[in-house]
Amino acid sequence: MLENSPSIVCKSCGNTFTGNYCNECGEKVLKPADRSFKTFLSGILIAITFADTKMVKTLWYVIKDPGFISKEFALGRKVKYLKPISLFFVLNLIYFFFPLIQLFSATLNTQLLSLLGGFYQSIIAHKIVSMGMNLPSFSLVYNLKSTGFAKLMVMVFVVVASLPLNLLYFKKNRFFTDHVGYLVELACFNLAINAILLTVVTAFFGLGRFLNEEILTVLFISTNLYFLLRSGVTFYQEKGWRLIVKSIVMVLFLKLALEVYRAILFFVTIWSL
Repeated sequence: MLENSPSIVCKSCGNTFTGNYCNECGEKVLKPADRSFKTFLSGILIAITFADTKMVKTLWYVIKDPGFISKEFALGRKVKYLKPISLFFVLNLIYFFFPLIQLFSATLNTQLLSLLGGFYQSIIAHKIVSMGMNLPSFSLVYNLKSTGFAKLMVMVFVVVASLPLNLLYFKKNRFFTDHVGYLVELACFNLAINAILLTVVTAFFGLGRFLNEEILTVLFISTNLYFLLRSGVTFYQEKGWRLIVKSIVMVLFLKLALEVYRAILFFVTIWSL
């Protein structure tokens, strides 16, 4: 059958072959049926169903069994799940539609209330004068610009926060990329729980007036301790008092990494104005 098939020149690599797929690069021969409306709809349905199934499954494991996805990827078992970095960017996109909880984004007011708020005041005052604006107008411009940069810079937090893991778990046969992947899973957890879910629950029950920096800090510490303790057993095979101490150290460093990330975000935003 193949001997009677006409030879085809691959449009991608120029290889001559017979059949439906190039034996050099794998390019598929495009036929009229592939251009039909039915095929188009079928492709969309398969892509959406496949992606949604993997996303829901991956997110469920991130919440229910922290560290499991990182362990699976570190072992090379990847095809059943959505890549953590892909899940991260999907959740990141959803998160920026819910501006109530200032987690990875930071408005001008949030920056002024931070540990470096007093230092920022003189910089902001100088910038307002140089731009000939008042504070409300400047805040609007700053917040729009900062939100755009925040979408691009969240990985700064992930990399910074992963650094102490190389020391805390250096005997656990994990590599730098394993630690970064683990922090990506943690960032997905925070986006899902401390940003998106918390925003939805707060809006649905009208709890916005009860949320302040102290309550958000308690929630951040509690949920991240849950993740670090559960995932420490699963991903790092750590147990007992060592796991508790390392988890507490990591919570403190996560808060520090968040402040470092927000400081970088502030200066990048100010520089761009």
